[in-house]
Amino acid sequence: MITADNITSHEFIGLHTEIVRSTNPQVIGLNGRIEDETKSMFTINTENGMKRIAKSTSNWRFSIENSDVIVEGSKITKRPFDRIGAKA
Repeated sequence: MITADNITSHEFIGLHTEIVRSTNPQVIGLNGRIEDETKSMFTINTENGMKRIAKSTSNWRFSIENSDVIVEGSKITKRPFDRIGAKA
């Protein structure tokens, strides 16, 4: 089960996210469902189509257990199978 404490060691595909801080101000506020993930990128299904965003350049908001959790992209820039099950 994904919790606020262990979110960085779980799968992100299928979760809804929003960019709350970024080195690229044009993507702040971008939100949608994560469709794919690589070591350094999320592919997000937004209202305006699929967008590929670098993980490390942004802070991501996820709603977990009815509360918002902010995750620094630099903390999740690993291949998904290396991160899943690892300690944050």
